[in-house]
Amino acid sequence: MDHHINPKKAALTAGAFIGGWHLVWSILVALGWAQAIVDFVLWMHMINLPYVVKPFDLSAAVTLVLITTLAGYVFGYIFAKIWNRMHRS
Repeated sequence: MDHHINPKKAALTAGAFIGGWHLVWSILVALGWAQAIVDFVLWMHMINLPYVVKPFDLSAAVTLVLITTLAGYVFGYIFAKIWNRMHRS
């Protein structure tokens, strides 16, 4: 069985997933639903912290999505390279 992972595909997959997750978060902030979600998640974990979601800022949202997509790409690529090195025949 071939355990090889294509580093570019892994990088694109991780980048799309992590960037997409943060795109969804940005949309939730823009819709005004993010604070309720944060409050619910903290309540489920029995945590009381004074986190306040700030108003939507397009430049912050674009920066968040771009940086997390890039970070996901880099981590996915590095993961695949390490995986392939550890599974050499």
